[in-house]
Amino acid sequence: MHALAHERGLTMIPPFDHADVIAGQGTAAKELIDEAGALDCLFVCLGGGGLLAGSALAARALSPDCKIYGVEPEAGNDGQQSFRTGELTRIATPKTIADGAQTQSLGQLNFALIRRDVSDVLTVTDAQLVDAMRFFAERMKMLVEPTGALGFAAAWHGGLPLQGKRVGVIVSGGNVDLRRFAELMGAAS
Repeated sequence: MHALAHERGLTMIPPFDHADVIAGQGTAAKELIDEAGALDCLFVCLGGGGLLAGSALAARALSPDCKIYGVEPEAGNDGQQSFRTGELTRIATPKTIADGAQTQSLGQLNFALIRRDVSDVLTVTDAQLVDAMRFFAERMKMLVEPTGALGFAAAWHGGLPLQGKRVGVIVSGGNVDLRRFAELMGAAS
């Protein structure tokens, strides 16, 4: 990709580790807080880190006391490892149903913002993701892809004391093949 961009004089913009991408992704949290008001906690799905970094920037500006949690699949916890050790960790491509979070490492720009503004990085199992997807389908009549359900799965199954708190969850993406969705729902029965 970089060679092609150089050869043709194009500008390469990474899908998650670029200032403009981070700023654009942050509008999800901005819109949520603008509509719902200040939050006590915000759960955001985590792959390469653009959505979490942008959401953290927006939440810090608009709801400074909000605890921000990144959530990734248990099988692909490079972000959690990086956050807890303070060093950018690289892993093999994880085997998880959350294909949008099958990243090997956080982006460098994202990592700096995540370390500064995020309270913790949590993980959920694929089974917890299926539970969350089922909840969205049955109760809210929404198709949510596994990666988009990460934040809700952690809020629901994570064991954090949330009762009585104002909790925000970024739910992103409905890009799930219907056959695959049916397989996942059938496996959870």
